[in-house]
Amino acid sequence: MVSGIWGKKIGMTQLFSGDKVVPVTAINVGNWIVTGIKTKERDGYNAIQVGCPRKRYLDQKAVVSWMKKPQQYFSVIREIRVADLPENLAIGQRADFNTQLQEGEQVDVFGTSKGKGFAGVVKRWNFNGPPASHGSTMGKTTGSIGFLRSQGKVIKGKRMPGHMGVQRLAVKNLNIVKIAEDAPVVFVKGAIPGHAGSLVFIQRQVK
Repeated sequence: MVSGIWGKKIGMTQLFSGDKVVPVTAINVGNWIVTGIKTKERDGYNAIQVGCPRKRYLDQKAVVSWMKKPQQYFSVIREIRVADLPENLAIGQRADFNTQLQEGEQVDVFGTSKGKGFAGVVKRWNFNGPPASHGSTMGKTTGSIGFLRSQGKVIKGKRMPGHMGVQRLAVKNLNIVKIAEDAPVVFVKGAIPGHAGSLVFIQRQVK
């Protein structure tokens, strides 16, 4: 059994559960091909290496020659650690990830947050900012960042303007509301980090 599965975020929608509306995020877990197998004897751990073919190769059958030039045929290559390797696993076969999860199961979803570019302290760190009345000209400026005489330097870790976003984030304890039968799509309750099309990892909770 795999510890988790890789997928691509499609976007948010809503599903109906009785008389309630449930906000969900759709994740595409299809189009993955086994590109390599790592064993504990050779590599020190058991893992399945999977890749997502580029758009022009999605409808083609994977062949072993693809593995010699993975950058040409695959847009993404990732690993999934497993306790024991399946017996019928072979390089080149499609990884059927949607059968690895069950509806109602709780999972943790890891993703990369949206990039916000260069941001000031008000947006980045939620500072209040100076008073905006009585002719104030400071606007959203940072203000004082240290002492003048006694210290003469900026303290390490000072919250200042800088690049915001593009961070590895995790949202835990999300329920799998539905697994589509006609498509490799998993619906997870709530929102997950990242923009549409970004790569996410759905991890089983370790109990």
